Formats: sequence, C-alpha cells, structure tokens
Amino acid sequence: MTTAPTPTIVLVGHGMVGQRFLEALAERGVTERARVVVLCEEPRPAYDRVQLTSYFSGRTPDDLSMVEDGFMARHGIELYTDDPAVAIDREARTVTARSGRLFAYDTLVLATGSYPFVPPVPGKDARGCFVYRTIEDLLAIEEYAKTATTGAVVGGGLLGLEAAGALKGLGLDTHVVEFAPRLMPVQVDEGGGAALLRTIEQMGLTVHTGTGTQEVLTADGAVTGMKLSDGSELATDMVVFSAGVRPRDQLARDCGLDVGERGGIAVDELCRTSDPAVFAIGECALAADGRVYGLVAPGYEMAQTAAKAIAEEETDDGFTGADMSTKLKLLGVDVASFGDAHGTAEGCLDVVYSDSRSGVYKKLVVDREGRLLGGVLVGDAESYGMLRPLTGSKPPVSPEQLVLPAGVGAPVALGPSALPDDAVICSCHNVTKHAITQCASLPEVKKCTKAGTGCGSCVKVIEKLLPAAAGKGLCGCFSYTRSELYEIARTLRVTSFAELLDSHGRDGAKGGEGCEVCKPTVGSILASLAPVIGAGGYILDGEQAALQDTNDHHLANLQRNGSYSVVPRIPGGEITPEKLIVIGEVARDFGLYTKITGGQRIDLFGARVDQLPAIWTRLVDAGFESGHAYGKALRTVKSCVGQTWCRYGVQDSVKMAILLELRYRGLRAPHKLKSAVSGCARECAEAQSKDFGVIATANGWNLYVGGNGGATPRHADLLAQDLSDAELVRLIDRFLMFYIRTADRLERTSTWLERLEGGLDHLRDVVVHDSLGLCDELEALMAAHVAGYRDEWAETLDDPERLRRFVSFVNAPETPDPTVRFVPERDQIKPDLTILTIGTKPLDTPHLEGATSR
Repeated sequence: MTTAPTPTIVLVGHGMVGQRFLEALAERGVTERARVVVLCEEPRPAYDRVQLTSYFSGRTPDDLSMVEDGFMARHGIELYTDDPAVAIDREARTVTARSGRLFAYDTLVLATGSYPFVPPVPGKDARGCFVYRTIEDLLAIEEYAKTATTGAVVGGGLLGLEAAGALKGLGLDTHVVEFAPRLMPVQVDEGGGAALLRTIEQMGLTVHTGTGTQEVLTADGAVTGMKLSDGSELATDMVVFSAGVRPRDQLARDCGLDVGERGGIAVDELCRTSDPAVFAIGECALAADGRVYGLVAPGYEMAQTAAKAIAEEETDDGFTGADMSTKLKLLGVDVASFGDAHGTAEGCLDVVYSDSRSGVYKKLVVDREGRLLGGVLVGDAESYGMLRPLTGSKPPVSPEQLVLPAGVGAPVALGPSALPDDAVICSCHNVTKHAITQCASLPEVKKCTKAGTGCGSCVKVIEKLLPAAAGKGLCGCFSYTRSELYEIARTLRVTSFAELLDSHGRDGAKGGEGCEVCKPTVGSILASLAPVIGAGGYILDGEQAALQDTNDHHLANLQRNGSYSVVPRIPGGEITPEKLIVIGEVARDFGLYTKITGGQRIDLFGARVDQLPAIWTRLVDAGFESGHAYGKALRTVKSCVGQTWCRYGVQDSVKMAILLELRYRGLRAPHKLKSAVSGCARECAEAQSKDFGVIATANGWNLYVGGNGGATPRHADLLAQDLSDAELVRLIDRFLMFYIRTADRLERTSTWLERLEGGLDHLRDVVVHDSLGLCDELEALMAAHVAGYRDEWAETLDDPERLRRFVSFVNAPETPDPTVRFVPERDQIKPDLTILTIGTKPLDTPHLEGATSR
C-alpha cells in the first residue's frame, strides 16, 4: 500500500495578507496535511504595514510584527526571508527563488502586494529620493534626514500625509505636493479636503495642491530642489515619492497568467487565476469585480477565500467585492470615510456640519427615505465606529443629530444598543456585533474572532460593546461594573485584588491573576478607598504593585525612548526662586530636558530609571513632592494671579488653587483630573475646560464641572454659583467622590456627565440638594483621603526595599540601559530614536550578556 505524496503549497510574499492566509490555512488544519513554503522578499517576517509610521514614534520592528512567537514552527511552515521568488514555471509547477532554491508546488499563492509608483520625471533616481513602503525605506529616510533641513513629499494621499508627518517629526521643514485639487482626493470630498488642509497648514506644513512634479533638481547627484508643473521651484534636500501604488504582477506576466489592462493578476470569485493551480490575493490581484483593492480588509477577505478553496470547503460565496471604508489618524488628525462618501447615488442628499475654526468637517450621505449611504469625517471621527455599521439602514435618530457636536442641538449619542446584531463591527475580519458580544473581554475578542487585530479602528466600539453585552460586566474576570466593584470593596472592606477576585470574580477567573482591564481598575479603586478600608496606602506595596499601569510602576511617565519624566508638584503654579534654582540645578546636573507645561509645572525629561531616586532625593529635600503626572489622579490646579496682582481680579485665585491642589493631591480616580481657578470672568486660567473649574465673582465663586480640553473638547457646565470658600470646597468634595464612585473605567468627567442619567440636573440634585442622602458619606470619604495623604516619593526614598525596583536590569543593577540615548536640539536634548532593537540586542550598542530588562 502506497501513501499519497504530501501536497506542497508555496506562498510568494509574506506581508499582512500573506500572514493572514497562513493563519487561515492553520485554522482549517491544512498545515497538518500539506507542506507549506513561504518566500519572503524582506529580511523580516510579516509586519503591520498599516502602523508603519508608528516606527517614528518609538515602536520597533519587533513591536510591528504580525507573526505570533512560535507560529511557524508550531505549524511546520518553512519561511525563507530575504529570498523572493524570481521565476515561475507553470508547466513544471516550480518556483525559483533568488538564492537559486527550486520549489515544486501543487498549489501556488501569489501575495506579492504592490510597489510605489514613482512618476517618470528627470532626477527621480538622485541621491535623496526615497519611497515610503517598507521598514527599510523608513530606516533610509531616517538616516538621510540627519543631514537635511527640508523635505518634500510627492502625493497628498494616505501614505503621502503619513510620510509628511514622519519628515516633520524628524525636524524637517516639510512640503506636500499633490496633483489633485485637494488632499486625499479618493477618500474625502472638497469640504473634507479643505478642513484637512487648514489643519495641516496650522501644523507648519506647506501644501501645494493642483500641481505636479516636473523635475527633481540635482547637484553632484544629490537632490537640491523640485521644479513644479506650475513653473515654480521648491528648494528641498530630499524627496519622498508617495504618489500611489501599482500591483506587483510581473511574476504573473512573465509566466503567462492573465493580467488586467491596467495591471493586477486576474482572479475569479475564489481568487483563482487563469491557471487553476495558482491563486492571487491582496493588492496584486484584480478581483472579479474589476477592481484592485489597496486596503488590508479586502486582502484579508481574499486570504480567507483562497484558504477555503484550497481546503476544499464548501461555500456559497466567494470574494465579490469589499468595504472600502477607512479610518486613519494622519498628522494627528482623524480622517474617515465610509460607504458612498462622495454621494454618487441618484437623488441622494448631504447633511453637513463644518467648523473651519476647529478643523472639524462631517458629511453624511442619505437617500430620500433617510437611509445612511455613507459619509466623510475630518477632525472628529469618534462616531465612525458606530456610523459605518449603520450604512444601508435608517438610523434611529435624524442625520442632523449624528453630525452635531455635543451641546449643539441636543444630539442623541448612538450607543451599542442602536446597532443590529448582524452589523459588521470589524470589517478587516468581517466580525459582527453578535460575535463580539459572545466574548467577555477584549483579549478574548481578539483571540476568538481576530476583531481589533487589523487596522484597529473598531477597538473603541468593541470596548463599548463588551460591558453593554447582556451584563458582561467590567471584563472576563468580573460580571460587575467598575462602580459596582467600588461599592463591593467599600461596603465589604475588601483590601486586596486577590480577595475581590476570589469572592466576586467569575467562576473561571477565581484563583487566577486577572487581566489588563481589571487589575489597574481594581488597583485604582483600592487606592481611592485605602484611607477608609485600610488597604495598602503605598501604591507599590505588595500586591498593589502588580496592579498598576506602566507609569505607576516607577512613579514616573515612561517616554518614547525608554527614559522617564520627572514632574514635581507646583501647587497653583506658585514657586519660590529657591525652588526654581533647585529644579534648574537638578536638570543641569542630570542633563535633563526642561519644559514649562500648560498646567503651570516644570517637566524634566530624559531620566533613566536608575536615576529617579537620586533626582527625587534632591527634590524632596528641597520641599517638592510628586506631581502625580504618572497616575490617574489629580494633575494640576492652574491659576491666574488673581486680585493680589491683577487689576481685574475679584478674588484670590492663587490661594484657592493652592488650597484645592493640596487637598486633592494623590486622589486616585477612574481617569486623570485637571482643574483651574480664574480670579475674574476674563478666565485667564481657562477653568471652563477642566474637570472642575472655579471662576471668581464679586460674591464668591462659580463652580463648573465636566469640562475637558483633551481629544474631545467640552466646555464645563455651571453647577453652582456665588459660593463661599467653605461651600465651594464642600461641593467639590462631593462632586469628585460621586464621580469616583460611579464612573466607568477610564471615563473622563466630561464623558461621565454626558452619560449620567439626568445629566447635570441629576448631578446637582445629588451633590447640591443631597437627593440621595449620600453627601455626608461623600464628604467623609474625602476627609479620609485628605487625612491619609502621604507623598509616594518621600515614602519610597525612606525604604531601601522599595528602591530596589529602580534599576534597568534586575540581574545587573549597576548597569544603566545603553539604549536610552539622546541627541542635542536647541541647546537641550531630545530622544535618539535611531537605535533599532532586534530582540534584546541593540544594533549599535554592546550586548549585555545575561542582563534581564525590567
């Protein structure tokens, strides 16, 4: 009896789509009964090309990897990196690699992706010209930028604006040249392009629309400028071409496969080419509907389709087209489009909201019956995750309410309940709301459905769906919400996470370690209640240390290059000359970057973890204490100079700001807290953009709550007016403790107030009129906090055991982290991000044999 030979599947290309194809094969058990060979052109396995630009924000190639550790070995997949296919012999069914290796195949899958289009202009190959496609491209751009002052990007589309942001971040004066009359012409309409243009120009970039590149000017073989089609010249040291991509179909052309007239390997609905033994997926494929799809979601769908066909799964559908919706953050600006964004359907109507001052533009396209057909969002794409799944249906509220900002026209926010169960939340992996709500936590969603592991634009909606899913609770470990856990811990005087998990966790979680959602949440609850229930007061004692977020572990903010910032508290912004001198001396002696912040503090950047105790020893000795910039706690109470100095002031705003900051310092909350006190109605301290803000009147103080000057700005609401000092403090005590008691995890006061049933009126009834009879209890909780406050850094310095955590390497405590480096800028320092870390060994630093990093 003879055994049938093992079939061989050869995959040419190992990008995001190629890796998804391998995962789809493994899910179907194909890798157990077939030999799978992968030929990868790049020197590293598949990585997240969607997040490519995040490399310039400190992420390493390892961080961007799409391949789970051990995946290839576990499934017996042979991966050959830096060895692309160079020839295909369809008659012999073989593939030749650049190394000379020859692989026979039974099934061949082409996932060769696309290549950047470079306009055929003179000088395009000069030294200083680049494309923006791979990690190697970014490394080359980063190196060349060290000797350049000006950069120009050819192309104002998605990648073009990302490239422009990268050049700007590298310190170059940056220009964008776009042939179309607006930026991002494929994704946004004229109004959206105008809003995007205004915002980008405000960032200091120069944009040239409606003009093309005629020539790259050179001297001695290097770029010196560009000549544009309007006759003007642009001086620049480097040029990055990002003018679109083209399908990489040369291998298919050379071996005689059918290709489209304008490129792309022609495939049918099962992603088969004109040769039944050959498949094509991703950006190299011309789909059956005549389109080449340049987004990751359609590529993933093709990967699934091809894997099903190869596994001989019976299926009624193939790949017939895909959702082209996109949501991105370009240069810090949210941009999204979905459905029929340009309003091409006959008889459709536009509903538009535009605020040129803030750079926000929203357009919804609807039909005459009110069905949502598509939309464009620029500057504020928060609602994208809810709107896109509603495309094709009639929303439960009017279109006008969907585009108006909070506080205008009383818009109704759509919650998860507004979405039907069959709404596709994750278009990358075609995952519905129903599938997501069957999971208990975000990690479980990602593991079981892969939702949230593609472009990432659906994660916020997923997080909103999970607690709303039939009483799922905080996470997979607890069936209770954060506010319910707070009450359980307070009432039963629970003093540890383990105790709470064992007594009130889900059956499968009891006795476990918890997850990344519940551990910091419960840690914050126990810290808030510590003075009342007797839980560990020091944030890093015992079990508490394991519950904290990254920053709390070292009582400092981790920065992008692995260094930390030091932020001493300066109550009300008032500081003596002697203390200013101490800060200056510390910054000088430790070589730290110094910056005065918008919250009236002085931040010191660039400290290594092992330097933190020495720095804080000098600061504590001078009378400073922790500013809690690292914690979900009170940050600052900003103030103007008030009536003491200002001729317009009517109250002593500095004195009140200092009183409030010292009262609420160290108060752990669901999210960070910011405050301000203005000495008159001129509002110099910007109190109405704070979580709680105070404005002086001739008769006392007005208290405003629920403001936010962050990513989603919101003016605070007036809670009470003409208060005495004592009345003001009492109401703030109640407000803060009611917020801490009832808010969700990581919920700012602004979001909490909008979500609170009854809104401001209900809040006023509770904390002003004591409608629930809670005020005595809320005041007692705050009094306990004030009485029990202890400075965390002062306590740390007094305990040698606590100081042991402040080392870079646990088994080489005297060794500083060699990857934390800096370069000079404007007479100070900035992080040197040119160090590329592969595994645990920095490429340009000596390897620390056996050292284990924290």
